[in-house]
Amino acid sequence: MGTWKSRGLRGSTLEDMINHSNECYREKHLALIQKVPTPITPITIDKQSRHITLAYFDQKSTVDYIGAVQGIPVCFDAKECAANTFPLQNVHEHQIRFMQEFERQGGVAFIILHFTARDEIYYMPFADLFRFWKRMEEGGRKSVTYEEIDKSYQIFPHRDILVHYLVMLQKDLDSREA
Repeated sequence: MGTWKSRGLRGSTLEDMINHSNECYREKHLALIQKVPTPITPITIDKQSRHITLAYFDQKSTVDYIGAVQGIPVCFDAKECAANTFPLQNVHEHQIRFMQEFERQGGVAFIILHFTARDEIYYMPFADLFRFWKRMEEGGRKSVTYEEIDKSYQIFPHRDILVHYLVMLQKDLDSREA
């Protein structure tokens, strides 16, 4: 799966790879997805350069990415984990609520999950994420194991698109119609 390593992007983060993929999608007129800026509150600003020198992250951001794919509203978050388990504490309750409301409005929400040690990337439909979230809320496991991930949703690169998630988005849409 490590195709992008030969393209000089070794060491790139998942976010960098997704940003590159989104740019390819935009150029090909397949999708328009934008990175949602992380909201910050400036504390100190250098008056001469007018640069923020000290700030803190605001707690409540929604998701990492939002946009449209061929007229379908989509939102998703990008997550990485080094171990074979994905801690659900890495997803915040306000993000779950936002994704839930987004889906109620006819959009599609999901996460892109990179198991860095395995160098495998998966699309997790919101329905799966929500099932794991409910299990945690009901006193069950507070993480998702690698074994629990639906391997049929693995994302592979395609030519210059490093994280070609549109294939899995279509699979998700098809499963909703079934």
